[in-house]
Amino acid sequence: MKNMVCKIGNAFKELGHAFVHGDIWVKLSAIIMGAGYFGRKQFVRGVLMTVLEVGVIASIAKVFAPYMAKLNTLGTVQREEIFDILTMKKTVNDYDNSLLILLYGIIGILIVVAFIALYIGNMRAVYRLQKMQENGEHINSFKDDIASFKNENFHITLLTLPSLGVILINVIPIIFMICIAFTNYDENHQPPTYLFTWVGIKNFIALFTNSQTITFGYAFVRVLAWTLIWAVVATATTFLGGILLAQFINHEHTHFKGMWRTLFVITIGIPQFVTLLLISKMFGDYGIVNTWCANVGILDFFKNIGLLSQGAQCIPFLSQPGWAHVTIILVNIWVGVPYQMLVATGILMNIPTDQIESAKIDGANKFQTFWKITMPYVLFITGPSLIQSVIQNINNFNVIYLLTSTYQTTNMAMAGSNAKEVDLLVTWLFTLTNDYSNFKMASVIGIVTFVICAALSLLTFSRMIGGDKEEVYR
Repeated sequence: MKNMVCKIGNAFKELGHAFVHGDIWVKLSAIIMGAGYFGRKQFVRGVLMTVLEVGVIASIAKVFAPYMAKLNTLGTVQREEIFDILTMKKTVNDYDNSLLILLYGIIGILIVVAFIALYIGNMRAVYRLQKMQENGEHINSFKDDIASFKNENFHITLLTLPSLGVILINVIPIIFMICIAFTNYDENHQPPTYLFTWVGIKNFIALFTNSQTITFGYAFVRVLAWTLIWAVVATATTFLGGILLAQFINHEHTHFKGMWRTLFVITIGIPQFVTLLLISKMFGDYGIVNTWCANVGILDFFKNIGLLSQGAQCIPFLSQPGWAHVTIILVNIWVGVPYQMLVATGILMNIPTDQIESAKIDGANKFQTFWKITMPYVLFITGPSLIQSVIQNINNFNVIYLLTSTYQTTNMAMAGSNAKEVDLLVTWLFTLTNDYSNFKMASVIGIVTFVICAALSLLTFSRMIGGDKEEVYR
């Protein structure tokens, strides 16, 4: 942050220096951005910069400025329909749309910021051209600049479109979501019929508040705890299961290795949503698994040992907390272990053989070799992948939603905040937006989820990948 502030300060300092010490063409560039190029007989550049300046200023004035002017209130005129007796038609007043005001206002601000950066860069560029002309240096023509984008500056050519895509698809929606978290945008304030406005940090306070009417604090603690437990357990079980399965299949005494790999890889070939929907039906209260458990006596056995009440008609695999949590983890193991097995197989085939041979000579048994050599090597290689897996499981929408789409909570405090015991932060967020149009609280939860993922990434990357472990495995 300090470096960024210094760079911004230096940029404005250079802008002032260029304007004070520049010639008439540089000074004119402060008004007409192409003037500095016209003065150096670079007419194509001059025309392009002038057209760009006019286009940006016109778009801001005509399109974005009216919305930016209303950003402080997000609109004051609500939509009204008036029935005209003379024409026998309904007319609509010139109303404000808070959603468009916020969206176009954000885009307008980003365009202004980009234009300021371009303006400063242009002034510095035309001043450099002046100095080059005074020193008798060669000034590249427009054709030379175009040619440079095919050669030494080809990286800029390649990154231009992806960068624009990131801004349009990632940056603007993220900024928009963050802004929504500071408004009262919900089902009672839905544009264009109704307006929404700024409420400050009221929504963040509500997320950590618990009362008779506001239960978000109660639900948030439980959903967050389950999200973190799920992320760690799901990652650890599939990771260890994949390594052990790869070890067993690649063992020297295991026969038909290709067949075993094929059988487990089949689960990857089947679309995950098909598998999860089928399992959710099989483990439902009246599914085939419950029917089989009742027929073979497992249901009665669970009643006798106290896991189920005597009046239970089924095993609540996916309909009660606790049972549902365990079932979700077990199903995720079935879905995730084969993929980790393939990853582990490739890593195990590349373990330095000299270390394993040295361990055998020193008298280490197979367990010691696995624990002291194989596991540290696999952890080092898969460190970034493990971090990504934890983050992915925090946002693992498919497994949770598809398995528990019919889950009904009996906890009134959870229901009061539209949450369920089996929800992750991401599924809770989806429910709030898709079913209840509570965009304000969904945005707050999205920000919290991002902060958690970013913090975990920074901590784990710095601890797991840092150091000089590369030297150990060379």
